[in-house]
Amino acid sequence: MRSRREILKGAVAAGAIALVPGGIPLFGKASQPSTPVNFDVPAHATDCHTHLFGDPAQYPFADPRQYTPEPATTAELNALHKALHTQRVVLVQPSVYGPDNRRTLAGLKELGPSARGIAVINDKTTESALDEMHGAGMRGIRLNIQVTGPLDLDLARKQFQVAVDRLKSRPHWHIQMYTRLAVIEGIKDQVLAAPMPVVFDHFGGAQASLGLHQPGFDTLVNLVHSGHAYVKLSAPYRSSTQPPAYTDVAPLAQALIAANPQRMVWGTDWPHPAPGADPKLKYTDIQPPFKVDDGILFNQFQVWAPEASLRKTILVDNPAKLYEF
Repeated sequence: MRSRREILKGAVAAGAIALVPGGIPLFGKASQPSTPVNFDVPAHATDCHTHLFGDPAQYPFADPRQYTPEPATTAELNALHKALHTQRVVLVQPSVYGPDNRRTLAGLKELGPSARGIAVINDKTTESALDEMHGAGMRGIRLNIQVTGPLDLDLARKQFQVAVDRLKSRPHWHIQMYTRLAVIEGIKDQVLAAPMPVVFDHFGGAQASLGLHQPGFDTLVNLVHSGHAYVKLSAPYRSSTQPPAYTDVAPLAQALIAANPQRMVWGTDWPHPAPGADPKLKYTDIQPPFKVDDGILFNQFQVWAPEASLRKTILVDNPAKLYEF
């Protein structure tokens, strides 16, 4: 297997990616925890949100795309989870690959029965391809809907309905959405009517600085309370600007858990891609990931869920049901 340095050098030489301006070092390992976990992690705990990025010569990026990531390998992912004492993982198809799921599918094969995946599809994805993905461990499709930019609720509703129609005959699959609260507010009736679970990434886009009464958060809480939606308690750095622990996210997490702990899952968002973090970079420039200590962030989970039984519900039982471990 080629090293990270070999992958990056080869990709730069081939013109698949460009170096970050200013000489930022590119050849270090992907993020690993430097802070030990300070609570007992239950057996079969699951990291429900991770990504893998491979050699662009083998797994080419979509063009155009929002950003270009550094490599992130299964060996590095396994090292992360050894440090966090977690045994199961969900691989989420990154946006930089579009509907080409080959790197994520290869990761599922590399990781074996302890891994599940979430795919990105389009209208060219056949039903037989979905059948093959199911056999490989895929259990849902991801929609990346209007995280930033002008709000177009008509488009969001159409995209959501297309996803519902594609999965009607797949009772073991769900829809995962990376979006913001304004979109969730606009599609709440469709979520309530959907025959499959709907999972919202990264606190549903809620922002810690806006508190519990920000527009749309009550809708998210109500969807969770009704049992029609799951929320990933993941990537708190996307909801906060207070590193390294992002403690101001705690009220959001606690409100969601109180609404329905059976609809919560947890994830790291490793290796912490940072699309658009530096507006001076072109999309072909390598975008360094967020600098995150996953040990510190996982220790915050104990603050959100102080009871061991509650942590087991969120880390083990809910993922086992949702992803069919």
